[in-house]
Amino acid sequence: MQSAAFDKLCQQVATLKQQAIQFDNAKLLTKNRYMQAQPSLFDRRVFSTKSMSLVDYVTEIEEEISTLPPAEHRHAYNYALERIGNQVQAVFNVIKSTPIWAKENKNTFKPRNKPKVYQQAVKKIMQPVHELYDELKQNHEFERRLVLMIEERKLQMQNAGPTKAKELNLEILTIHGRLGRCRKAISATEEKIQTVEKQQLR
Repeated sequence: MQSAAFDKLCQQVATLKQQAIQFDNAKLLTKNRYMQAQPSLFDRRVFSTKSMSLVDYVTEIEEEISTLPPAEHRHAYNYALERIGNQVQAVFNVIKSTPIWAKENKNTFKPRNKPKVYQQAVKKIMQPVHELYDELKQNHEFERRLVLMIEERKLQMQNAGPTKAKELNLEILTIHGRLGRCRKAISATEEKIQTVEKQQLR
């Protein structure tokens, strides 16, 4: 069962898609000299999509939502929601700046400043946090694999002879050691994320 916050997010994305379609139909980006020189609208840390059409980025957001991990996997779920929230905000910021870009199309003597400032601001905000979230995601994936390895060896022990069971038990102890180090790394990364996010709120 999804939360009310999740339902609200889905509604926001549906609305955002309609706004993105209207934005693309206005063809403001194709008229903007600065944006014509760009390979994509957003930093790769925000979106993997490379396009000059906003609706393509909203489609990526929809795909992210459709592949959300189960809410029980708290860290992975929160990481995915954090990324989606940042993507929604990034697209909304572009739409919100439409009047600015429309004005720049008329005043071609100053076409670059505001979009450039916007992109730098997004990069400055997103880069450190998303590097840490990527690291956290990798650590959680490693943790998941280690837990599976332990479970597999426990199952093997049920039908193993004494010698094999002893061997499997040693492997389990070794994997537990790796799992402990992995979980320490997860805790350290989570602390770093909290520190960075607190600094951004100042």
